Amino acid sequence: MLKNVFLMTVALFIGATSAMATEIGGVNLPDSLMAGKTQLLLNGAGLRKKFFMKIYAGALYLMQKSDDAEKIVAADAPMSLRMHFIYDGVSAEKLIGGWNDGFAQATGGNISPIKDGVAQFNSFFKEEAKKGDVYDFVYVPGEGVTVSMKGKQMGTIKGLAFKNALFGIWLGKKPADKGLKKGMLGK
Repeated sequence: MLKNVFLMTVALFIGATSAMATEIGGVNLPDSLMAGKTQLLLNGAGLRKKFFMKIYAGALYLMQKSDDAEKIVAADAPMSLRMHFIYDGVSAEKLIGGWNDGFAQATGGNISPIKDGVAQFNSFFKEEAKKGDVYDFVYVPGEGVTVSMKGKQMGTIKGLAFKNALFGIWLGKKPADKGLKKGMLGK
């Protein structure tokens, strides 16, 4: 009997710890995610703000914590980025415009090596992002970046160069939001 109580207590503790989350901007972000068969840990999180409005909570997940943005962007290792929208009503056109600006910044204006990947990526954004929507960008080496929106897998863009540019939007030298970059790096 005592053994059963002990095992139930341990099971409850394990279940509670694996379901833990980090709260930012009123959004709960899980402390871990999967990239293929690899468990990733929350590296850091922050808020994307524009004109003093909170647009989304962004989180970076890595195999092991790092605050070196350049190494993260260049790494051919499993990683994930999550966007959890707080603002209600970001049009597909604004999202695509933001992605295009971000890819241009991340590549120093030379998107030609990844233009097909950018076009495929942009094709996934057909609907307005609404409050509560979750977008995941999961990179698995040898497979590419899988894009999921609202729990639905949209497709996978192959290539490390595309992954580097995508993660460079948030972690590059000219990030979309400096405060969000700092948060994702756990600073």
